[in-house]
This record gives sequence, C-alpha cells and structure tokens, in this order.
Amino acid sequence: MTRKVIPIGEPEGKLGVLVCGLGAVATTFIGGVEAIRRGYAQPIGSLTQMGTIRLGKRTEKRVPKIKDFVPLADLSDLVFAAWDPIPDNAYEAARKAGVLEPSLLDEIKDFLEPIEPMAAVFEQRFVKRLKGKNVKKGKTKMDLAEQVMEDIERFRRASGAARLVMVWCGSTESFLEESPVHQSLAAFEKGLKSNSPDIAPSMIYAYAAIKSGAPFANGAPNLTADIPALVDLAVQDQIPVCGKDFKTGQTLMKTILAPGLKARLIGLRGWFSTNILGNRDGEVLDDPGSFKTKEESKLSVLEYILQPELYPELYKDFYHKVRINYYPPRGDNKEGWDNLDIFGWLGYPMQIKIDFLCRDSILAAPLALDLALFLDLAQRTPQMARRGIQEWLSFYFKSPMHAPGLYPEHDLFIQLMKLKNTLRYLRGEELITHLGLEYYD
Repeated sequence: MTRKVIPIGEPEGKLGVLVCGLGAVATTFIGGVEAIRRGYAQPIGSLTQMGTIRLGKRTEKRVPKIKDFVPLADLSDLVFAAWDPIPDNAYEAARKAGVLEPSLLDEIKDFLEPIEPMAAVFEQRFVKRLKGKNVKKGKTKMDLAEQVMEDIERFRRASGAARLVMVWCGSTESFLEESPVHQSLAAFEKGLKSNSPDIAPSMIYAYAAIKSGAPFANGAPNLTADIPALVDLAVQDQIPVCGKDFKTGQTLMKTILAPGLKARLIGLRGWFSTNILGNRDGEVLDDPGSFKTKEESKLSVLEYILQPELYPELYKDFYHKVRINYYPPRGDNKEGWDNLDIFGWLGYPMQIKIDFLCRDSILAAPLALDLALFLDLAQRTPQMARRGIQEWLSFYFKSPMHAPGLYPEHDLFIQLMKLKNTLRYLRGEELITHLGLEYYD
C-alpha cells in the first residue's frame, strides 16, 4: 500500500536558535554544537544526529539515519542568541557553570564570547533565588513582549536567519495555576496590558515567539505555552509548540523502569526519590515555590504510566515521594537516588535501588538540539504547523503537552514509537506496528 508523502519545505538558509536563559543547559547546548561542528566530539544522545529509523519489513534492511530520512537543518546552519538576567557572555557563563571542560571551552572561546545575552524579561517573585541586572524595563508586560519581539527581529536581520525557533532553557518559575487571564487570547493580551500578576516571564517569551513566527519549546516545568490562550494563538498563527520540562535524570529512569514493571504486572507499594544538585537550577529549586512546580511535573509521571485505576491490585495508593536538595559542592553533577518497594507472585516483597550519578546539562543539551531541529521541521510542514501542539515530541518531556481531554503519554517507548511513526507518516512510509505475522504465513 502506497502512502501519501506530506509536503515539507526544504531547510534553506540559516536556522536561528533563540535560547531563554544562558546558564548550564544553554551553554552546554550551544558550546556542544560548536564542538561537534569543529570535529572535537560526537553528538551523543541526539536522536536527530545519531538515531536511525527502520522502514518497511525487517527483511528489507532499510534503516537510514533520521537526519538522512527527513530534511533537517544542518548543524552548520545553526546560529544562536540568548536572553539572561545575568550579563555574562556564553564563554563566561559556561566557565561558571562548570559543565564543559575548560580546555574544550578555550578551544571554542572565539565562538562563545561574542554571544552576549540580551536583557531578559525577569520578575523576582517567579525566581526568588536569582538576581540580575541585565533586565528589561517597561510600563506593562505588553511593553516587555514587544521588546522581546524587537530583539527577535534584530537577531533575524543581523544573523541572516531564514527561520527561527525558541527554546526555554531558563530556571523553573514558581508554581502557578491556570486563571481567567490564561483562558483566551483576548484575556491574555488584556492581562499583558494591565500587568496581570498571573502572567509569568516565560509566558511573555512564548507569546513573543509565536507572534514572531518562531516555534517554541518549553524545557522547564513552568505553566507557559500550555495555556488555552497561547495554544489558540499557536493554532491561529500555525506555529508549532511543545513542552514541558526536559526529560533527564531521575524522571528519565522512571519512564524507562515503570513501563517494565507494568508490562510484567509487578506491583508497587512505594517509590522514594531524592536528588542532590548544586548548579543554578539546584539553587532555584531550593525555593519552595519553584520546587512545587518541579514536584508537580515529577509526580505525575508514575500515575499516568502505571494506570492504578486499571490495575488497582498492583498500583492503587502506592506512595510516591520526590525531594530535591541543593548541595553546592556537587555542581552540575546531579545524583538521583531511588528506592522502590515492589511485590511479585503471591504478594512477596522485593526492592529495587537506583543511584544515578548523572550530568544534568549533558543529558539536556541533546534534547534542546533535537527540539530545535524537529520544531523547524514541523514549521516547514504545513500539516504539522497548523496543529499547534506537537504531541509527537512528548519523548523529550516530563509533562508533555497534549490535546484537551486526552491524558499525556509518558511511557518512553510508546513516545519513541509515536515520534518515529510520525516521521514515517510524513515521508509516506508504512507505520510500524511490530505485528510481524507476515513472516510466518
């Protein structure tokens, strides 16, 4: 059966990548791309650069790299800009973050130093542990949004970028619930003009990005583009959006292990998780308001994967606790420790213990790259762009955006199948179901 090939525009010209926040994640992402371009390292962890995709039957042995299967922007065409309340350029910020080795940073210093952060939209009450002097001023939040749009247009002209994407790599904002100002575009724009306290800086960036024609990805757990007002704007202007909260570290392990427990019908009595982290993200999350935002994102994963309403004997009322502890000596090298109390045949108890010594920004940087390239692909695909929310990119997030009335899919393996089947669909290839009966007919 021949499937229809979906029209996709070619990635001609430069792709401008606008990054909100120039801390550990952003500098590891930007510096890493340059190191890869110069041949100093490999793009480990990047699906767009190293991943493959099976096409057709197993016997056909067609397994191209994803970057050879769909028309993605080449790394050589990426140009960068960023906002941050701290005025350090990308080289200085990367040195302070302490993720990439100084010897590597010195090799790419000539590339990083000219990347100076534009003045940021910043409100102290949303990120209580950070202070900065590189901050925009305006009478209203609409003034600030217009200043961000001016920054975007200035960067577009100066860099010669043919297309743009924006990725939030900034700190976790204090917990915020949906309110009336978020329910419609008219209410939201009125709130921008009247300085509504329920409009966070990240929402201002998302609004400015969509209005400027730049797809937006939210790498933090903030309530941002996942409000009706901005989803409606994205659909109206046909701009892809996705989020939220990069799936790294401890939650990545949960979305790998929990599907395995459910697949084998192994019960769970409790899952205790604690983290120690010493970078800027750890400092921000030391504030209870910011931690609550992160906690909500982390806690939701197991409920959706294990589906206790369908398996009450196995998962009803399991105890789930998450803690994050700021520990400066650890820097970006986070440690995630998990204890699982599980039970099996006849209810006999067992335990699993995980000690994940990971590097938070090293895990996040390839996600930022993939999202920039995949969002650009979606923007060049009218059928995808007009949907607004790009649920096929759930693979990258702890709290993936989804259509109203749907539950989010958290199972990492289902997410990956969805992503790859979306790419097959775009190129007119048969979707893979793994049924395989034809091999035995």
